[in-house]
Amino acid sequence: MSSVSVAQQAAFRRLSGSYRRAKFLIQTMEHVNEQLHVQQLLVQILLQWHINTIKMSMDITFLGTGSAYPSPTRGASALVLRREGECWLFDCGEGTQTQVMKSHLKAGRITKIFITHLHGDHFFGLPGLLCTLSLQSSPDPNKPAVDIYGPIGLRNFIWRTMELSHSQLLFPYVVHELVPTRDQCPAEEFKEFSDLARDEVSPQEAQGRILHLDPVENSYLLFDNEQLVVKAFRLFHRIPSFGFVVEEKPRTGKLNVQKLKDLGVQPGPLYGRLKNGMAVVLENGRTISPSDVLEDPIPGRKICILGDCSGVVGDAAARLCREADLLIHEATLDDTQEEKAREHGHSTPKVASDFARLCKVKKLVLTHFSQRYKPPAQVGEGDTDVTELKRQAEAVLGGQEVALAEDFMTIEIPMKK
Repeated sequence: MSSVSVAQQAAFRRLSGSYRRAKFLIQTMEHVNEQLHVQQLLVQILLQWHINTIKMSMDITFLGTGSAYPSPTRGASALVLRREGECWLFDCGEGTQTQVMKSHLKAGRITKIFITHLHGDHFFGLPGLLCTLSLQSSPDPNKPAVDIYGPIGLRNFIWRTMELSHSQLLFPYVVHELVPTRDQCPAEEFKEFSDLARDEVSPQEAQGRILHLDPVENSYLLFDNEQLVVKAFRLFHRIPSFGFVVEEKPRTGKLNVQKLKDLGVQPGPLYGRLKNGMAVVLENGRTISPSDVLEDPIPGRKICILGDCSGVVGDAAARLCREADLLIHEATLDDTQEEKAREHGHSTPKVASDFARLCKVKKLVLTHFSQRYKPPAQVGEGDTDVTELKRQAEAVLGGQEVALAEDFMTIEIPMKK
């Protein structure tokens, strides 16, 4: 056998080294690809988790919790209900747009606006907010309209304000007006506003609905879709005022996994079909209906937001607010000022708590405080500690905790399981 030359041996070593390096590089690339695949899966899982979290989340942020006028400590009435990325604004007192800018909310996500009544501290901020939303947006013919709900007269106010100020909005809006009844305020304060009726529609405005009281339900149906129903009910104030209830529809109950396994249904696509309300047929020919394997429906969340009032009108308010997850009720003055509060069409902590107890609500939040009430650290001469209102309300509810709204305070409403 001929011996291998030194040169051949060196060449063999170089080839072997190249092979080992190539093998190492291939293994390294496979490991990197495997890591990238895992990272991509993690990103997809996190993205889906984030989307599901947004879909399930619901919270309330108070933007203004004072009455009559904005002050350095409390803005004029406004709050935002946020759900699935959308923002619904309830009342829009002077300076609301500034409060939005100071908060974590995005004004561009406001898709619906609800006005409880036509006192200035509840809607004087609306024209400015609409104009600012327009300045921050770009023309889009396909952009859905902003729905605005409020007492009759609101449509004319917005139209006249836009017309007189020569304001051109870059997005469409629709005003749906609620027709009040005479028993919502003192007789001498009631106005028909029939002289405000008009046929003209501004270029940015679509024709809205005129909503009358349902004589059977004793309430107003604002809208009803697959997920939510929103209704309004009557309140008594110096001028007609309304409350709003936002209620999620029940969600499909959980699948009884053990029962499915007992029936021979293994985890997979069939679970999804049953969860979505579709019957499935097994290989053995047996048909399984969703009702066979689904637990009871899961109740949705319910939020009740009341405008200024000294009481409710009719029985709809108590019925609609029954067992609400969150009741937001005004308490302009403390219990020692009950007569004055009633004279001006306002509530005290006792009035709010009595209604909360009647409805068996889970959480009561007081808001719309007279500017005389200050947080403990800011109480000066002539001021009153606002926590006194909390103590008065909790005394009526037997110690059940009552929250005092503060500007920029956010309350989460967890999904029921």
